[in-house]
Amino acid sequence: MTFWFRTYNGDEDLWLYVESDDEGWATRQVELQGKNLRAVTAASLKEVLHVRDHADVAAIGRYERQFGILAEGPMDGWEDQPEAAEISAEEFERLWTEARQALGKSA
Repeated sequence: MTFWFRTYNGDEDLWLYVESDDEGWATRQVELQGKNLRAVTAASLKEVLHVRDHADVAAIGRYERQFGILAEGPMDGWEDQPEAAEISAEEFERLWTEARQALGKSA
């Protein structure tokens, strides 16, 4: 079952939004930072795997500089983080689309 959630990192003033698969791994991730909620990450596991399998190390670096780095491993314990809450698929899609546009590519 896919689920979507958010958490907040007060030290970095960073909101983390994650779409997670059945095993709790991030499939897509959005990070918004600061008062203006500036997009700093909008990374996709599908895209990361495609770049890894079909391009070179330089392409991986370009992807990560443009879209950020996707969290690795299960997202266990997210419920215990500050401001943690489940969000709707629609809210995640809206945030994903806006973040991708801000980082230079439409969703």
